[in-house]
Amino acid sequence: MFRNQQPRSLRCLVLFAVVFALGNSCWAENWGHWRGDDGNSVSKDATPPTHWGPTKNVKWKVAIPGSGSGSPIIWGDRVFVVSAVPNADSAYEFVIICLDRETGRQKWKQVATVAKPHEGTHSTNGFASASPCTDGEHVYAHFGSRGLFCYSIDGKLVWSRTDFPRMTMRGTFGEGSSPTLAGDLLIVPCDHEGDSSLYALNKFTGKTVWQAQRDEPSCWATPFVLKVGDKTQVIMNGQNYARAYDLASGKELWKCGGQTQRPVACAVGADEMVFVGSGFRGSFLGAFRTTGSGDIESGESVVWTVSRDTPDIASPLLSDGRLYFHKGKTGLLTCLDAATGKPHYTTSRIPGIRSTYASPIAAGGRVYVTGRAGTTVVLKDSPKLEILATNTVGEPVDATPAPVGDELFIRGQNHLFCISE
Repeated sequence: MFRNQQPRSLRCLVLFAVVFALGNSCWAENWGHWRGDDGNSVSKDATPPTHWGPTKNVKWKVAIPGSGSGSPIIWGDRVFVVSAVPNADSAYEFVIICLDRETGRQKWKQVATVAKPHEGTHSTNGFASASPCTDGEHVYAHFGSRGLFCYSIDGKLVWSRTDFPRMTMRGTFGEGSSPTLAGDLLIVPCDHEGDSSLYALNKFTGKTVWQAQRDEPSCWATPFVLKVGDKTQVIMNGQNYARAYDLASGKELWKCGGQTQRPVACAVGADEMVFVGSGFRGSFLGAFRTTGSGDIESGESVVWTVSRDTPDIASPLLSDGRLYFHKGKTGLLTCLDAATGKPHYTTSRIPGIRSTYASPIAAGGRVYVTGRAGTTVVLKDSPKLEILATNTVGEPVDATPAPVGDELFIRGQNHLFCISE
């Protein structure tokens, strides 16, 4: 007779798994990349607070040594940030720090490398501007010319790459492009005044799967990954062209000119449509169908373009069919219908925000826009400009905030804040 009686050891294992799952259910939501899961800076399930201040609704506040404008990322009960910490020899310790999400206490810290940068950087840019990313198993910290480092979620070094070209950036503005995870690949941009390339690495080993050479000067954009039909594209901004590459092979699929100098803003997209723009010494924003091929600049794949008031440092936000972006580095905000390019409102002044580096994000039916002085204005995510609240953490902010669950993580000039009611 069959009896459904499991061995005691197996029953204990099942019970442990159930308890572990229940115990971690509160950490089911993650923010593993500074642009969020879909690359559009939208959280589909987070409901962070609307109101806070330097001492109001601050769950914890932790001093971060050194400097860096890389955004925090969150996975489960862990928060990760990177920083460049100066030492007495005019060199820097390039570090990745893991904090406990509940308390802000340090779980671990690793010094990836100690190096003296080979060239300077802009006065508003440091040496740890690239944001880390994680898949929940490994966390990847990219320090540009200083190397790329893969750690286990518990802080053990898995692999490192220090053989990328030593980059020479326009005007010694410094480096800052962030890597992007796409399946089993890690996409790493390397656009500078030398030989530029886009790399796809095996995320488990760090070995190069493909390398696409790029006829592009300095660019600070992050790769955007979009599923198009049965294939996946990697879309990169660039001064000469916005380009798309096949994720599997690295083959260039399409390109479109019209961008401005030294692009920084990242692409966003959905439903086989992608939006790419730049706003330094010129203005351009284009909506492209990703089903085209070759040079699409004069073809039907260009759905609409905008030639004024386009974004520079801060990347656009695509939420619920609306495209939000700042004019240049200002706080002036525009919201367009993504399908047609028609404006809902344009270059609207957001009180309390004069200049911007952080990109707008969306969560819980709201849009959060953050100025360099540390003010975050909360708007209703709608075609009408409606301000809900104005908040500050009391120190400058250049990094894009991260919305997870009912919390908002803000990397300030000196501290990391966990905002929670």
